[in-house]
Amino acid sequence: MFNFGLLSSAIAPIITFSALRNPLPSGIKNSLLQWQIFGASAFLVSVPVFVQAPLVRLYPEISLLSTIPWLAISLILIFRPKTQVWGDLLLGFTGSWLAGSIYWGWMRWEPIWHLPVESIGLPLAIWCLNKSWGKVGSYFYLGSLFGTAITDIYFYLTGLMPYWRQVMRAEPELAMPIFQSAIAQIETSWGIISALVLIAVLLIVGLWGLRDRQLHWRAFSGAVLSTLLVDGLFWLAASAV
Repeated sequence: MFNFGLLSSAIAPIITFSALRNPLPSGIKNSLLQWQIFGASAFLVSVPVFVQAPLVRLYPEISLLSTIPWLAISLILIFRPKTQVWGDLLLGFTGSWLAGSIYWGWMRWEPIWHLPVESIGLPLAIWCLNKSWGKVGSYFYLGSLFGTAITDIYFYLTGLMPYWRQVMRAEPELAMPIFQSAIAQIETSWGIISALVLIAVLLIVGLWGLRDRQLHWRAFSGAVLSTLLVDGLFWLAASAV
């Protein structure tokens, strides 16, 4: 079962460090905060993927209900001036967690529903941006959603959707032949070319966001670029079976 203390203890030092008053010049403090937001965004995309996945497969109701404490923590942080930006970021993460709980808990057998379900927080993100509120969380959510869309496009382009359905319905001990067939599909010329093109898209978009020093763009870039890490680890895991 997922222990919220594990993730909280990992991000707590970042939040605490940012909230401390220190004698550093404002320019250095701002630069540190920018990279902290970038790192935290990458963390919130990368690590929970491997934590939430087993939780939601075994206990989807718990994963769904755990959205409530995430929401509560984010709101508590938002209404404290020193931690407002971290609450903003966690609010965006909460939207991603909610969508992931719904899809991977009850709809994971049908890949066509993946992106629509992951987009359930999009109207709220757009509303927040129109109100000039919650930019960090909204941009984090949009970056995470963009990475998800690129990954799904790759699955469509390379014909991996049937394997997705088979893996989600198969028992773990029967999944190895399916993974091997999927890897063979990826290692074709078309699979490699498609991967290189989409990797380039993620890199260009992610690095372009880093050109802007505003915190919400750092959150966006962290979410986009961490997609490369997550997809790479999944590919290595599938290749190892």
